[in-house]
Amino acid sequence: MQHPAYGAFRQVTTYASVLLADNPSPMTLEGTNTWVVRERDAGDCVVIDPGPADAEHLRRVADQGSVSLVLLTHHHGDHTDGVEQFVELTGAPVRALDPALCRAAEAIRDGEIIKAGGVDLRAVATAGHTADSVCFIADHDEPAVFTGDSILGRGTAVVAHPDGHLGSYLKSLRLLAALPPGLRVLPGHGPELPDAQAIATAYLQHREQRLDQVRSAVRDLGPAATPHQVVEVVYADVDRSVWPAAELTVQAQLAYLREQGELRD
Repeated sequence: MQHPAYGAFRQVTTYASVLLADNPSPMTLEGTNTWVVRERDAGDCVVIDPGPADAEHLRRVADQGSVSLVLLTHHHGDHTDGVEQFVELTGAPVRALDPALCRAAEAIRDGEIIKAGGVDLRAVATAGHTADSVCFIADHDEPAVFTGDSILGRGTAVVAHPDGHLGSYLKSLRLLAALPPGLRVLPGHGPELPDAQAIATAYLQHREQRLDQVRSAVRDLGPAATPHQVVEVVYADVDRSVWPAAELTVQAQLAYLREQGELRD
């Protein structure tokens, strides 16, 4: 599904609409998705990831009505740089897995049911992309999961060493792959996807393939191979604009192989 022009809300489910921030890049795809969650008859709404410090974007989100709560999927600036300005606009409390990101509210607890906007959102800690990543499952007759950057609408998520941790990410993907089929993916970047279980399973397969490629590259290059040298081999088919991120991912892959006892420093 194609995104609309910047500045236009799009209704995705009966309770979730999305506004695309005007911050496209190789890492953010078309830009950051800011989600507004509200059942039709609810008097308030929840905002997931206000996005960058873009005054026009934040004003459009604030104009959607009474914001009772802001939820953050993780700390990266393309999701959170606009938080302070958004709080000034709305007065809404902010909750995240990391207490340092919270404003006038307590940190999210893994497994907690958050009731706001007429919707029940179940928080599921999904460390890996970052240590503080969390997804929100809407237990609804149109079930969906807001995935932040744990699952993207296109491509695969970066696991950037050292905050990103591949072992944790694989565990989180297994958790998402165990969800019931048919949960729609409402991601932090890119278009929505039809089935979180299927996508998480595909992500796991992709990660295992990349790990096999890294193992092979290290065997060929030798144990002194640098992450950049591994990137040149394993990510040769990937646009060079994302090689810096790929290098961080390779560092995470090499750290994982060391943790598993497959490599030595």
